[in-house]
Amino acid sequence: MIYAFIKKGSFQDSVSLMIISRKLSERPEVDQVSVMMGTPANKSMLDSTGFWHDDFADATPNDICVAVRTEGEQPGILDLIREQLEKELNAMTNASGSSHQLIKARRWESACQKLPQANLLLVSVAGEYAASVAREGLLANKNVMLFSDNVPLEQEVELKTMARERGLIVMGPDCGTAMIAGSPLAFANVLPEGGIGVIGASGTGIQEVTSQIALHQQGISHAIGLGGRDLSAEVGGISALTALDMLAADDATRVIAFVSKPPSPQVRTRIIAAMQNVGKPVVALFLGRQPEQRREGNVWLANSLSDAAQLAVLLMRVAQQRRIQPEVAGKGIYGLYAGGHAGSRSRHAALRRAGRPRQRKPRPGRDAGGWRPSHCRPR
Repeated sequence: MIYAFIKKGSFQDSVSLMIISRKLSERPEVDQVSVMMGTPANKSMLDSTGFWHDDFADATPNDICVAVRTEGEQPGILDLIREQLEKELNAMTNASGSSHQLIKARRWESACQKLPQANLLLVSVAGEYAASVAREGLLANKNVMLFSDNVPLEQEVELKTMARERGLIVMGPDCGTAMIAGSPLAFANVLPEGGIGVIGASGTGIQEVTSQIALHQQGISHAIGLGGRDLSAEVGGISALTALDMLAADDATRVIAFVSKPPSPQVRTRIIAAMQNVGKPVVALFLGRQPEQRREGNVWLANSLSDAAQLAVLLMRVAQQRRIQPEVAGKGIYGLYAGGHAGSRSRHAALRRAGRPRQRKPRPGRDAGGWRPSHCRPR
């Protein structure tokens, strides 16, 4: 049986509501509780998962929809759930249980006054208001992470263009994960810090690649989300280009890993060209597309998330070894081999990689006199 109620005019981000849903579902009187904002997408989800109630028809994106599933009739269950919901919302507002209190501000101006050194704004409001808040952040010279979804495409293009002109970046909209200088944002894991910078137009892709990099004992400098539409033809990869510029200039980043949903062909060409100008090793994975070749200059093309993580780790290990190796005078490659065949094959492989033709070393007394292989010698 489904019981339901609406809490009007109380916008909360989806992360908080998922946590609250799990806590409310632990009550012994209920089978499951679903707590969502009343957006069209969420209403559709409530309907498809069997939590729909006719009371939700009039809910707006600023209203919280609460659906309670029970095995039988529970006349007083709504009062119990409503009371616990209020307690959970108040606890999150007050940051109870944390080691420090969050700085509170009710207006943008007072927030800037209380934290003037901040250079990043995380926006989690209803989509219809998100662009105006993000615009204020950009005008105050702050980078923006738009956790909010349902932001119109034309507003996304406007915000990202404005940010790039100011040397800033807009991550999102619908950017669910990021990690900047060791600080996890939104849905993010606590990861070791290191020299691999990750850029992603796929939130789950960022999560998977960064987790696998950590399992291989390497760390992350930054993980920059772009939002799922950034590499579309309409947006043109504006934030992707900015993110590449930022990691190229970042001393802590030695290797870059780039993960994206299938991009527009024109945008893919533009992004690859930008990667080749970065001056650092880049691993690129365009999900749903098998690379025709494994490498384009300094860009290694991966065919899966695990492949991208492994390539980034290997390139990082090469960078670490290069850092501790002594400087060698000249530009030659020196090798010591116990066998002429192994040495010859290695020399020829190095020449091919360098784009130089294979050359046979002259043999004194033979090449000058018209030397021929032994099986051609006259008997």
